[in-house]
Amino acid sequence: MGLCWNLAAAVVVVAFLVVGGGYGFPEEDLVVKLPGQPFVKFRQYAGYVDVDVKKGRSLFYYFVEADNNPDHKPLTLWLNGGPGCSSIGGGAFTELGPFFPNGDGRSLRVNSKSWNKASNLLFVESPAGVGWSYSNTSSDYTCGDASTAMDMHVFLMEWYKKFPTFKTRDLFLTGESYAGHYIPQLAIALLDHNQHSPKFKFNIKGVAIGNPLLRLDRDVPATYEFFWSHGMISDETGLAIMNDCDFDDYSFASPHNVSESCNQAISVANQIVGDYINNYDVILDVCYPSIVEQELRLKKMATKISVGVDVCMSYERRFYFNLPEVQKALHANRTKLPYSWSMCSGVLNYNETDGNLDMLPLLKRIIQNRIPVWIFSGDQDSVVPLLGSRTLVRELAHEMQFKITVPYGAWFHKGQVGGWATEYGNLLTFATVRGAAHMVPYAQPSRALHLFSSFVRGRRLPNNTRPAIDD
Repeated sequence: MGLCWNLAAAVVVVAFLVVGGGYGFPEEDLVVKLPGQPFVKFRQYAGYVDVDVKKGRSLFYYFVEADNNPDHKPLTLWLNGGPGCSSIGGGAFTELGPFFPNGDGRSLRVNSKSWNKASNLLFVESPAGVGWSYSNTSSDYTCGDASTAMDMHVFLMEWYKKFPTFKTRDLFLTGESYAGHYIPQLAIALLDHNQHSPKFKFNIKGVAIGNPLLRLDRDVPATYEFFWSHGMISDETGLAIMNDCDFDDYSFASPHNVSESCNQAISVANQIVGDYINNYDVILDVCYPSIVEQELRLKKMATKISVGVDVCMSYERRFYFNLPEVQKALHANRTKLPYSWSMCSGVLNYNETDGNLDMLPLLKRIIQNRIPVWIFSGDQDSVVPLLGSRTLVRELAHEMQFKITVPYGAWFHKGQVGGWATEYGNLLTFATVRGAAHMVPYAQPSRALHLFSSFVRGRRLPNNTRPAIDD
């Protein structure tokens, strides 16, 4: 009798570990299966972390285990930018997560190049007011870089309470676009924590940001240099912008606080480029939302393919996330928000002047803590083009008196050029991803996974055509 009871108890314990309660993970956050989801072996969790109980402020997260050997893989945090855009809608379900929406808007397909091949992945809708993250105090929706970093620091501390085995795991901080602000400022907040905490310390092993906004006075003119170099505006317009615009005075709050001739040249450039180009990926076709939304309502396949990429995925994703059964499966929207889920927030009042902040001093401090920093750029992005990022990385390396440890040259993936890269002082890397967009993993999933895998494994990008292992 006693032996039978012990065997039964052992079976229950094993079942508990397999289903989701093992290792201290929160069983209530386990996502058993998403509607229309193909079968996978790894576990996924989603739910809320309270960052200010008194004000009722909570951030929504989605966590995906590595698809193989997750107990021995690092943890990677991914943040999208905006400011005010969803990391779950962007990173998790459009770029590097394990699933993409199908063209019917009601089911999912497997992303064979998900970054959970190399790491456990954590996505957060931040700050409150983005996606399903919320506050019961409306004034919380007026926020900025400082409060966002503070909330993310609290979030990670509380998230580790839900997932305690990750406290000692290697942590990589990644993101794109306005995460060029989010990630460096979060990294500094965590380093400050480490400096003052006698006990727990964040085990930060690397920072990687794609097409990041780092310094406005260099990133903005790079857009018009990109337009000109890609034949999207004329010589005359390009020269007028270069000669008449002093971007040192450019700011988000008053972007055209420059000369009248500069304003006119910029207006002409924007008019020539027009509305029929996706500025985030100039080689992709555009999606016509009215047609797609009608097809989704009629349960038809709305997928439109351009250069192997579904250009209408954003509309399919929004339709999927607003299905009640999807929100229930994700444990999302627990307060029944008075608005539908959207990729970028319509309730957030984000401090416009924060976009003018220079991130290079923060990157410098991160590197001084011996944390590697990778800046990578899809070369088809005109919004935050590689031209500005490459210059800023070189200027940072010069200021830190770093030598070139890897000369600028091609890196390879599957026998083809994956992009170009250079490294400074063994700690600062700049890399392009050939044929990629503002959302690098979306446009070039295979090359993006190769870059990410190299980053988390502490490897340089290969400068020859020999295939990498586990790539």
